[in-house]
Amino acid sequence: MAAVQKGAISFGLVYIPVNLYTATQDSDITFNQLHKADKSRIRYKKVCAHCGKEVEAKDIVRGYEYAKDKYVIITDEELESLKTEKDRTIEILSFTALDEISPIYYDKAYHVAPQRGGGKALELLRQAMMETRRAALGKAVLGNSEKLLLILPREDGLLVEALLYQDEIKDIPVDYDRPAVTDEERNMAKQLIKSMEAPFSPEKYHDTFREKLRALVADKIAGRETIVPKEEKAGQALDLMEALKASVKKAKPIKAKPARPKTKEIKKEA
Repeated sequence: MAAVQKGAISFGLVYIPVNLYTATQDSDITFNQLHKADKSRIRYKKVCAHCGKEVEAKDIVRGYEYAKDKYVIITDEELESLKTEKDRTIEILSFTALDEISPIYYDKAYHVAPQRGGGKALELLRQAMMETRRAALGKAVLGNSEKLLLILPREDGLLVEALLYQDEIKDIPVDYDRPAVTDEERNMAKQLIKSMEAPFSPEKYHDTFREKLRALVADKIAGRETIVPKEEKAGQALDLMEALKASVKKAKPIKAKPARPKTKEIKKEA
């Protein structure tokens, strides 16, 4: 896999050459758009608004509209020329508690791998952050913008989370009341939460809807009749306290699995 960025991590006078690699991938099933009448593929062409001719990729340039129908052209070379070695370096600005930053700011994750000669310094940083239970807040230019970055320690390396800026976070769009709850209701809810505690095991979970979608596609290809499962009827609405009591009674404590020799994520303090 090619690195999405070659740069470094710096804190104090320590300079660690590293590469960043994308840590996630899109596994959704995709569809093409077809003409309903003859099932032919719908194509989208890039056409010049002035002459009406179709334009090839090699003839397209990047323009910034500074006034109505007036543009300045910015080339890839000009964009790259703006980036200095410092811009590509993740400069650590501060260290913070692992759970200090809300996940709402998380945007995209990257694996960190050392370049030649950076292994020991990177491992030193990882171990120190693990033992102090700290994450590092930094910044660097990724692509065509400066990103706020959170470096997170893991048992098997470091993870960089690109963060959203405050002005990219939306407020909740509706106002709603927060009714008072009783001590009994709160204690019962905590009891239910306790009974459902379990360590996070990502391998246990998978996209069941995607599996049903794949089965639908397979049935269509094979010419089989598609059987739609019957919708389960919703249960009768219960009083909140009755629902909590019934849930606690029904819930079976989830047994924790034996400790693994290697844990992917560092656990947060309670």
